[in-house]
Amino acid sequence: MAEDERKGDRIAKLLARAGVASRREVERMIADKRIAIDGKTVETPATLLESLRGVTVDGKPVAKPEPTRLFAFHKPAGLITAERDPRGRATIYAALRNALPKDAPRVMPIGRLDYNTEGLLLLTNDGEFKRLLELPANAVERTYRARAHGAVTQAQLEELSEGITIDGVHYGPINANLERRTGANQWIEVTITEGKNREVRRVLEHLGLEVNRLVRVAFGPVALGDLPRGQAMEIRKHEIGKFRASVKKGRD
Repeated sequence: MAEDERKGDRIAKLLARAGVASRREVERMIADKRIAIDGKTVETPATLLESLRGVTVDGKPVAKPEPTRLFAFHKPAGLITAERDPRGRATIYAALRNALPKDAPRVMPIGRLDYNTEGLLLLTNDGEFKRLLELPANAVERTYRARAHGAVTQAQLEELSEGITIDGVHYGPINANLERRTGANQWIEVTITEGKNREVRRVLEHLGLEVNRLVRVAFGPVALGDLPRGQAMEIRKHEIGKFRASVKKGRD
């Protein structure tokens, strides 16, 4: 069958769905000649397949995709959102070993929280679901509470609803509201949809504020609530379905 007549999905998509790695990571694995089909090395992530039958990674057969699972983790400050850190700092995975249930699959973080940022971190075994929630075009809301030193007015914060460009980087509309003042600090609730690197900190610092604590309290419909620091909970299957459907509906 000619290449343009083949049906199915790209191999990178299928492997991400199977929880092997994110789509981008799979593409790197293909470039490194780590993936094969029936013993033949895969040359391009554009390879189309109807199933993962015969696919191996590092010589090992790929397991059948598991049902999508989603976990909420209350990340403490002082942990890296990565499997390992060249500087030797502690990562989320050491904490997750005790926080996740014993039957938890291999999970990947959906987005990242900086070393000093705490709060809600979502993790999933489904690479496609991860990508769906991370894509800026899908505009999934992330809400943070920032404690910042300095003075700012609600009027200044409301100007962020038009977006802002800082050092050549444009940030889309941001919903920010003053909550309360505690001494020289004030708490500000900030909701973003792009999730660019250090977005909340950079925007508030641009307004002359010094952020000394940052907590993510919600990601889409999932809220941190009273989940204890360093603990995790599993999101129920029907809630995952509603979450996925709400994101897809927003794209239509």
